[in-house]
Amino acid sequence: MSKNAIKGTLRSYLRWPIILAVLLIVMNIQIYTIDLLAGLVMSGYVTIYLLIAILLYCFKRKALLQDLVNYAMEFHHRTKVVAKNMELPMAILDVNGTCVWQNDKFLDTFAPELPKRFPITNAIGALTEQYLPDSVDRDCELHFNRDDIFYRATIQRIEFQQEDTLQKADVLGLGDSLYLLFVHDETEIVHYIRENYDQRLDIGLLYIDNYEESLATIEEVRRALLSALIDRKINKYMLKYDAITRKLEKDKYIILFQHKYLSDMQADKFSLLKEVKNINIAEEKSVTISMGIGIQADTFRKRQEYARSAIDLALARGGDQVVVKSKANILYYGGKSIQQEKNTRVKARVKAHALRESIEAADKIVIMGHKLPDVDAVGSAIGINRIAQTLGKPTHIVVNEATSSLAPVLKLFEGNKDFPPDLFITGTQAKEFIGNGNGVLLIVVDVNRPSYTDAPELLKMVSSLVVIDHHRQTDESFENPTLSYIEPFASSACEMVAEILQYAGEEMRLKVVEADAMYAGIMVDTNNFMNKPGVRTFEAVAYLRRSGADILRIRKMFRSDINEYKVRAEAIQNMEIFMGCFAIAPCDAANCESPTIVGAKIADDLLDINGMKATFILTSYEDKIYISARSIDELNVQVVMEKLGGGGHISSAGAQLTDCTIEEAIDTLKEVLTKMKEEGDIE
Repeated sequence: MSKNAIKGTLRSYLRWPIILAVLLIVMNIQIYTIDLLAGLVMSGYVTIYLLIAILLYCFKRKALLQDLVNYAMEFHHRTKVVAKNMELPMAILDVNGTCVWQNDKFLDTFAPELPKRFPITNAIGALTEQYLPDSVDRDCELHFNRDDIFYRATIQRIEFQQEDTLQKADVLGLGDSLYLLFVHDETEIVHYIRENYDQRLDIGLLYIDNYEESLATIEEVRRALLSALIDRKINKYMLKYDAITRKLEKDKYIILFQHKYLSDMQADKFSLLKEVKNINIAEEKSVTISMGIGIQADTFRKRQEYARSAIDLALARGGDQVVVKSKANILYYGGKSIQQEKNTRVKARVKAHALRESIEAADKIVIMGHKLPDVDAVGSAIGINRIAQTLGKPTHIVVNEATSSLAPVLKLFEGNKDFPPDLFITGTQAKEFIGNGNGVLLIVVDVNRPSYTDAPELLKMVSSLVVIDHHRQTDESFENPTLSYIEPFASSACEMVAEILQYAGEEMRLKVVEADAMYAGIMVDTNNFMNKPGVRTFEAVAYLRRSGADILRIRKMFRSDINEYKVRAEAIQNMEIFMGCFAIAPCDAANCESPTIVGAKIADDLLDINGMKATFILTSYEDKIYISARSIDELNVQVVMEKLGGGGHISSAGAQLTDCTIEEAIDTLKEVLTKMKEEGDIE
């Protein structure tokens, strides 16, 4: 209500008896017309009323106004005292965020040593200009804490309306408005929210990796003892965290525990992994476990789904690790062991039949590997092409860029009458072949990350998708593939496809050039059978040999030229040994047709140096820094590369860095290795 409006109301209230006298005079005149004597009597009373009203207005007006002023002053004083002594911290700010008034509670809590006028940021650092509302219709809130006390600040805008008030405020430098600040202590509320959050149940699934394979060679009596020992280790560990553990099957457990204990498990890097691994089964054998934990979901069902996805991811990455999955991100722990090879081929047979059914149901087939495809990617694509061709399906293989290392393989199919001249096409040609995508099956080999495929745009154009790969899975994956076959223990994609070919149907017969290409893929990925070869690797090689593969012919295809040898020699000469066990070297392979392949070969060569746990070769190519990482069994290079945005295998991995030089990339790599060493991830 404005000042003028208050004056008008008081004036009307004080003058109402005089205004009422006008009505009495009119009544008196009306009475005269009826009876003269009655009018005279009425006039006397009206005169007396007028005298009394005028006297009251003149003599009591000042007293009434004085009482009103006294009341207003007393009210203002009491209000000021209440505001100043209020237990709720409050302050008044000018338009510049300067505190012009504050009560005692605010001073004691936030500004005990500050001057009378001070910027509010000196008292509450987080309360910057962005939290000052720009209109009276919008209040702003700020949540902040000091030590263990949590506060909620509410800021309201008050604008001056009267002209004289605006002039006074302008003289005082206050501007056209003020901000009213209230600070509420919400420590108790935050405590209850955190307590409620900490007491939420997280769901975990724990699997014993390769249970049957690990205990197959152990006698029956000792097997039961070891099984009981594993149970005891798991239950003892979970008992520390007040967890409920129930055995679902002989090698599967479900675990329920309060969320507050998860941080303790993460702090000790889920030491249960190491405890179980230390159980002595037999010479050079150990049991490993994998865990998937689902957190931060609104429902138990959703948390269970997260746990299921997490355990699937842990197993797809090779086991011996814990994966914690929430809606926002995925965290990995462990994964330092080499996964044991599975002796059973049931999975390969099931996947082979499923792949055949998918190909038979499709009208067109497109096969694609990763960017800058290597011999393993193309060799496995050739094997899948054989299945599609045998089933009479039009098929093309996407190769956007053929490197010099790939040229010998591609040359096997040039001018070969057994293969169409357009067997290999680019991504642009593949788009034309796919058309509207109906009835088109896309088969991705040797890669399980959509962003790493040779033509990522094709993924959304086709009606169905199949993924076949041997790299450890990351949190980036394909959406809803029709079939996904990922086996991290396999040495190469060609090994997996060789197994599939043996179960896809008796009519599948590899041609000699196809067998050569697949054999070459296995040789390259295993570094001439030095890296991750298993029993099934040599069984796949035996199948390819029976199909006509010739090792001498293949070896001649991959002889290096003199420039490549010079580059490799220079990189070895410039090698730096970091932390006494990591070989890091830049590779200047600009004059080579396949710089990244050269870098991978150098990384393999440096592993022959005594005492090297891992090697890292950095190659600049097409405005990116490619890192090739290799190890034998002392370091999981996949974990290192994942911290740089890459991935791969436990002993063979890589990453791609952008917007940096080789020197900056080396510094980044060293920082990652140093941090992992400090956190205990590297022994």
